[in-house]
Amino acid sequence: MALTQAEFDRLVDEHGPALYRMAYRMIGDQHEAEDVVQDTFRSAWKSRRRYEAGRGQRAWLASILRRRVIDRWRRQPQPGVLAGDTPLEVEVEGVSPFADGYTDEMQHALDRLPPELRESLLLVVVGELTHQEAADELGVPLGTVLSRVSRARRRMREFLMAMAGQGAARPEKRGV
Repeated sequence: MALTQAEFDRLVDEHGPALYRMAYRMIGDQHEAEDVVQDTFRSAWKSRRRYEAGRGQRAWLASILRRRVIDRWRRQPQPGVLAGDTPLEVEVEGVSPFADGYTDEMQHALDRLPPELRESLLLVVVGELTHQEAADELGVPLGTVLSRVSRARRRMREFLMAMAGQGAARPEKRGV
């Protein structure tokens, strides 16, 4: 069943902020994240006739977002964050990625995770997909996602604790 304009607008309102947070955490740049989310919704609108009502809306949109991020990574390699560098903060419209309590230290810790751990963690924590939805999206067994999310959380915690032990201000802990 094809999405109507009203249903699509509701999807944008309901899922846009979570998709933006997920894109920002995957890319690390606010403007690029906005572009990816716009590309995601443009693709969703173009494929509205193939929308499956039985599939979770967030999972459907997250799968499109994930493909758009991978496309960007293929076109231009993901920039690395050097030790001591902090991401440039630029004022943008919409929801700030820092509104949910994420810190620069957390972004640096995310950047240090292997891609498969980071992606699993972001789909579950930031994208708010169930573990099963993330497993379906990634094409891996449920146990793999559970393990990846657990390892990602542990590594993030270890990295943040090490930073706190080096005299850095202890970052706020928010669900990661």
